[in-house]
Amino acid sequence: TWKIRTMLEDHRMTGNQSLNTRVQPVTDFPYLAETHELSNLSRELCDYNMYTGDTALREAVEREGGEWAESELTDFGKMTGSADYLELGHLANKFTPEFDTHDRFGTRVDLVKFHPAYHQLMKTAIEHGLHASPWTAPGPGAHVVRAAKNFLHTQVEAGHGCPITMTFAAVPALRLQPELAKIWEPKVTARVYDPRNVPMEHKQGITIGMAMTEKQGGSDVRSNSTRAFPVGIGGPGQAYELVGHKYFVSAPMCDAFLVLAQAPGGLSCFLLPRWRPDGSKNPMQVLRLKNKMGNASNASSETELRGALAWMVGEEGRGVRNIIEMVSMTRFDCMIGSSAGMRMAVSQALHHCGVRSAFGKVLNQQPLMQNVLADLALESEAALTLSMRVARAMDNRTEENEDLLVRLVTAVGKYWICKRTPNHAYEAMECIGGSGVMEDSMMPRLYREAPVNAIWEGSSNVQCLDVLRALSKTPDVVAAFVAEVSKARGAHVALDRLNADLANDLNDLREFEYRARDVVDRMALALQASLLVRHAPTFVSDAFCGSRLTQVGHHNYGTLPRGVDVASVLARATPR
Repeated sequence: TWKIRTMLEDHRMTGNQSLNTRVQPVTDFPYLAETHELSNLSRELCDYNMYTGDTALREAVEREGGEWAESELTDFGKMTGSADYLELGHLANKFTPEFDTHDRFGTRVDLVKFHPAYHQLMKTAIEHGLHASPWTAPGPGAHVVRAAKNFLHTQVEAGHGCPITMTFAAVPALRLQPELAKIWEPKVTARVYDPRNVPMEHKQGITIGMAMTEKQGGSDVRSNSTRAFPVGIGGPGQAYELVGHKYFVSAPMCDAFLVLAQAPGGLSCFLLPRWRPDGSKNPMQVLRLKNKMGNASNASSETELRGALAWMVGEEGRGVRNIIEMVSMTRFDCMIGSSAGMRMAVSQALHHCGVRSAFGKVLNQQPLMQNVLADLALESEAALTLSMRVARAMDNRTEENEDLLVRLVTAVGKYWICKRTPNHAYEAMECIGGSGVMEDSMMPRLYREAPVNAIWEGSSNVQCLDVLRALSKTPDVVAAFVAEVSKARGAHVALDRLNADLANDLNDLREFEYRARDVVDRMALALQASLLVRHAPTFVSDAFCGSRLTQVGHHNYGTLPRGVDVASVLARATPR
């Protein structure tokens, strides 16, 4: 290797003087080739088992009834933690969906094209039953195991989970109309992923989306203006044509959609396929894809329904009631998804801080950083623990108290866990520092994804109002809640005090809407604290109760009180 080195004369250069140059080996100047020695660098968190390396998750699966799937989850965790599989999440978000209204010949196609990485994520999710396993193989721990897989897979990538969740949640709604379920459910629950843009008759497996909200209403679906006109006699299971718009249709490449529209008898639920039975394209026309700040791999769209053929699901005029079971399932998956986001964020922070040094000491050995990391770990474990408890309740809904818990705690958990996730993601990013802000890091994606679940499927205020609705219309949920949190009675003074205050608040609904967030905040903390006191190591439950229940509010992360065994908390949470 050679380099031209310019030699300047000692005397002043003048206009008619030339530069003296000669060719000289670069080896004469080694300092030009190497500017510094590489040291104290972090490295990617990859090629680890997400399941066996997560103590809290393994304990939750065993405790809540999913121990029979230990081997299956171990294999799944090895796959999701591999470098090649984690790269799929990066690629699916780097190469975002593209939309064509027409093909090159001018035929309307409404076609969304995805990167192969997205299709691989969808294929894996469906082949492992994330879209349907509790329906095809119900039994003890079915929802628990499915939730654990969802928790692991969402850590790789969150966007593809939208059509998986909607397909999963559609089954209870379809079963309200048995003749439709008989046709559609076998293909909805099949473990076959077929992304082709063809009628469902040509597929073995299909996916289901949702088209609920409109421009003028958002969460207030009763203000929907889309009209449903009966093709014949009308009524449950009968054909209608829908005319109107839907402002937020997630996953427009799904094979069919559950839609709310105004029938002659009031707001009703419909199943709308992308293709008509005669093989022609149903006129559900996609106007554009949404330009979202997060959830980039998933296509969301605006559509117009121009006489789109659909079939009524359930009773006419009972659309909200008929769809509520589906919404409950999607809200539960928001809990799981946000818990997964927390777990990946704190995993990234713990991994980085176990490698990187500053001021002469590894970061996770520095007291202030230990306080922050342990606080993040506590939040993550509490979110997972509450989510998995709800999964067990879903497995046992034939028991009255468990069914009541699903009705109430899904709203409480969705509100609280999703609300806590954005600041958790930011704080984890700050632990990593400048390299965590880089777009080739996972952290920006986790940060942009963090607010999504708090807004989708009903924002925070909607969840709090749903809690009020449950308390008003199903008063027995109060007894179920009190019974659940009281299982930890006597274990911690602050928790006993909180539960006593909540028992009074829940029996006094005056001005509840105004103070709903305060009450629901404390309900969530009581549930999480009760579960951790009963099931987690003492060093976890004491730290959680000491920081969340005895302080006047929980301040920024990193404000754990004195006496917390941070070393044990970090050892428990650090991915292995």
